[in-house]
This record gives sequence, C-alpha cells and structure tokens, in this order.
Amino acid sequence: MSPLVSGLVLGAVAGLGMVLVVARVRAIRRPSLALRVVPYVRDVPRLDLPAPIDEATSSPVSAAAGVFGPGIRAAADAVDRILGGTVSIRRRLVRAALDKTVHDFRVEQVLWGVAGFAVVAAYCLLTAAGGRGDTVSSLLLCATGFATGVLARDTYLSSQVTVRERRVLAEFPVLAELLALAVAAGESPVAALDRVVRRSGGELSRDLATVLAAVRTGEPVAEAFDRMAAATGVPAVARFAQGVAVAVERGTPLADVLHAQAADVREAGRRELIEVAARKEIFMMVPVVFLILPVTVLVAFWPGVIGLHLTTP
Repeated sequence: MSPLVSGLVLGAVAGLGMVLVVARVRAIRRPSLALRVVPYVRDVPRLDLPAPIDEATSSPVSAAAGVFGPGIRAAADAVDRILGGTVSIRRRLVRAALDKTVHDFRVEQVLWGVAGFAVVAAYCLLTAAGGRGDTVSSLLLCATGFATGVLARDTYLSSQVTVRERRVLAEFPVLAELLALAVAAGESPVAALDRVVRRSGGELSRDLATVLAAVRTGEPVAEAFDRMAAATGVPAVARFAQGVAVAVERGTPLADVLHAQAADVREAGRRELIEVAARKEIFMMVPVVFLILPVTVLVAFWPGVIGLHLTTP
C-alpha cells in the first residue's frame, strides 16, 4: 500500500473517530426526558410512599455519596443515629442560609471524618515505618481523627451561623431606615419592600427577598413576616418582622416603628462595642507595653549610652 493511500485511510479513520467522540459527547450532555420533566412535577405527591422530610438533593455532596456507593450513606445514617439533633441541624442550616438537607450535612460530616481519619492514618503509617507505635494506639488515634472531623463540621456550621447573623445585624439598621423612608414617602409595605430589595444586597436583603417572593405568591404579608421571625436567630430581626406584621394587621404607623427599631439596634451595637473594648482592655495594652514603650525608651536613652561610651576613657 502506497504512503498516499495509507495517509488517506488513517485520516479517514481519525475523522470518523472524532465524529463519533463529538456525537457521544453531545449525547451525554443532552439532558434526558426525566431530567427535563422532574423540575415541573417535583411537588406532585406520590401516592404509594409518604413524602420524606429531607430528600437528597443534586448537590456535589450527594453526587459523591452516589459515586462512592451506599457506604457513605450508611455511615451518614449511623452518624445521624448516634449524634441526633436533626431539628437543631435543620434550624442551623436555615439560619445559615445553606441550601442543604440534613442528609447532605451528614454526608459532609462523614467526608470530614474520612479526611481526619486519612490524616491520622498517614501519621500512624509514618510512625510505624520509623519503628514506633503499635496497632491498638494507631486504631484509637484513627477513630479519634474520624470523630474530630465529624465534630469539626458541626462546629463549622455553628460558626457559619454566627458569621451570617453578624452580617444580618450589621445590615439591619440601614435596611430598616430605607424601608421606613419608603413607607413614609407614601408607598405600601410591599412596594417599599420591593424597592429596598432591588436597591440593596446582602444577607438580610436575601431574607427580605424571600419574604417578598412569598407575598407575591399570595401569602399574606403578616404571615410571611411571622415566618421570617420564627426562622431567624437574630432577636432584632425577629422583633422587626413581628413589628411589621403587627403594623400591617392593625394599621399602626410603620415608619415610626422601623425608625425606633433601627435606633435600638444602633444603640445596642454601641453598647456591645464598649463592652468588648472593656473586656479586651488588657489585650489592647499588650502592644503598648511590649512594643511601643520599649522602642520609646530605647530611642530616648540610646544616644546617652553611646555618649557615655565615647566620653569614658
């Protein structure tokens, strides 16, 4: 076979292979009929099975659980049975504004535990290679590493809740003032809420956007704010939501209520700042005593010491 014919055959085979690869990639990326229909019928209740409280979502964590088989799911169920606290976790997930179910969080805890187990296992292997350590202590350390990873994820969730609530509390006075100004200008509570949501951004603004979406779907304004007050973990925001609900139900002046609540939050922030400064007064003196004062003394007395050394025989 001549080189020309060989080149033509190889080129044809390569082209056909590329066409097959592209066709297969397009077929894989094309969503199936079930995936295209499920978002529109997801809320239809099934008649044969009761609706579960927490269904697994399509998050990367659930994908990892699906890839690595039932082992991770069984471990997540075991962690849930051992630790418990499903209601507390669900509430903290809501307060942290995380779009996850309790099942997803348990899987994350298992993955964090596996990571801790792997780190401790690597350390135990290194110590065993050096001729130190025994099997029992290594197993205990690995179990401790797994438990530490599981508990670390729970602690991190609590820190996420704390960080988000601090941001909400910092944003609250400004948003309350904006809402009060819009209401005082003659707008209805829903229109004022829409204006504030469109002109702002942040954690509290997203919560207000959720309330606005519920109101637009037909839920009464008072019930939407009552649900927001029950879901939030910030007392100031809970009082704000309850105040708006009461003002809408009874027709009381909403602008005055919002101005008063914003002033109360600002005053509480000032008091908290003063209290934190009073508690950390000693720590604030550390750089002054151990850094600024020695440098000042050195700058003041060092020229005199040098002069004494130069004048003494």
